Amino acid sequence: VTEKIAVSASGSGEARLTLAFGAGELNLSPGGQELLVEGTATYNYSELKPSIESSGNNVHIQTGEGGLNAFPSFGELKNVWDLKLSALPMDLTIEAGAYKGNFEFGGLALTGLTVKDDAADERLSFSSPNKTEMSILRYETGASNVKLSGLANANFSTLIFSSGAGDFSLDFSGALQRDATATIESGFSNLMLVIPQGIHAVVTVESGASNVTFGPGWTQNGDVYTQAGEGPTLTILINIGAGNLTLTR
Repeated sequence: VTEKIAVSASGSGEARLTLAFGAGELNLSPGGQELLVEGTATYNYSELKPSIESSGNNVHIQTGEGGLNAFPSFGELKNVWDLKLSALPMDLTIEAGAYKGNFEFGGLALTGLTVKDDAADERLSFSSPNKTEMSILRYETGASNVKLSGLANANFSTLIFSSGAGDFSLDFSGALQRDATATIESGFSNLMLVIPQGIHAVVTVESGASNVTFGPGWTQNGDVYTQAGEGPTLTILINIGAGNLTLTR
């Protein structure tokens, strides 16, 4: 079954959108016109039919009536959401289980972004600047393979990233418009930070168990790694239990 999803924000001011997605594939991109969110949901069991609740500017869309627990224990499941988001000011929350995610947020106006999932194979990108200042970008995941790119374009004040084991890439490409702080906690993992040349960055690593590799342009003083640059400063604090950390451009 493929059905349309079309939800408007009926109130004024900032919208709050929550997507509670169990498992499957979730695709998000800009392009919603007057609607807050629009697109399609494709599924092959009635238990997966999306449930939508809307009250003013608060919109909650979830997989079935049970949200994250709605996934039936049947084989050959299909659950795919393809959604376009409006450029209206929005606080966005995504809650998911084990899933594949493709998120493009460039050109939106996200005032806040929270992603919480269990085991993810995800690509999240800000290919162009966020149209408003974002207070907090929070990402919490388990054992996953995650790549975040264009993070400077997110225009966040604070980034909080926490993960279990896995492979993680945080790419701070884009236009850093103001001082920003990132806190990263990870278990046994391979963690790569991509910070383009010209961004003034200070990275402090609070872990003696990890292997730290850094390329040209970086200087080390104990547990502090610095890249010279002009303009706003990107300050990053890392606590990695074990594994590998790579600093690159």
